[in-house]
Amino acid sequence: MKKSKLVLAMASVMLMSCADAQNGKEEAQVRKALAERLNGVKIDSIRKAPIPGMYEVAIGNELRYTDPTGRYLLEGHILDLQTRTDLTQARIDDLNKIKFDELPFELALKSVKGNGKRVMAIFEDPNCGYCKRFRQTTLASTDNVTVYTFLYNILSPDSFTKSQNIWCSSDRNKAWDDWMLNGKAAPAAPNGCTSPNDKVLALGQKMSINGTPAIFFADGSRIAGAVDQRALEAKFATIK
Repeated sequence: MKKSKLVLAMASVMLMSCADAQNGKEEAQVRKALAERLNGVKIDSIRKAPIPGMYEVAIGNELRYTDPTGRYLLEGHILDLQTRTDLTQARIDDLNKIKFDELPFELALKSVKGNGKRVMAIFEDPNCGYCKRFRQTTLASTDNVTVYTFLYNILSPDSFTKSQNIWCSSDRNKAWDDWMLNGKAAPAAPNGCTSPNDKVLALGQKMSINGTPAIFFADGSRIAGAVDQRALEAKFATIK
C-alpha cells in the first residue's frame, strides 16, 4: 500500500512538471508573437487568464489579454458574474502590492493619532486639491493611526519649492497641516537646507504612482485617490 502511494505521488509530480513545462512553452510562444507585434513594448509577464484559451499580459501596472497566437490584444476587465468579482482589478491590486516595511520612512513626515496602531503611507503633492480634502475630512475624523507622508511633487513647478519649505521648517508636521488644512504657506527654506524631494520623486516613479493621493497600507495594498472615512475604515478592517 505504501509503495502504491509513493508511485502515485511520483506520477503526480511528474505530470505537474510536464504541465508546467508545457505552460512555460506556450507562454514563451505568446510572448514571442506579441513582442514582434508590439514594437519594443516591455512585457513584464504572461500567464493564463481566467478565461480558458486566453492569456493575461502585464505591461507595467496595466493588464491586457491576448489569444494563443498573440494576434489579438484586448483591453478591459474580466468580471466573474457568478461571484460578482472584478478579476482584473483583483489581479492589478495584487501586482501593485509593495513591501510596506521596506519604504524609506526617513524620507517622510510622520504623525501619530491615538494609539497609532493602524499604519498608512500617503504620497501627496502640496498642490493636490484631493489631498487637501482627504486630510480635511477623512483623516481629520480618523483616530488610532500612524501616517507617513511622502511629499511627491508632480502637479506644478512650485510643488518642489513648497515641499522644500515645509521640510525645512522647524516643525514639519505643523507646517504641512498649516498649508494643507488652512492654506498658510511655510516660510522660505534657509540657505543650505536640503529636502528629500528628488529621492521621493524617484521612489514614486519606481512604484508607478501617477497621481495623488496614493495611499499604501501595512499589507502592501494601495488605494489610488482620496476616499471617505467609511471606505478607509472598511479598508483597515481587512488588514490583519
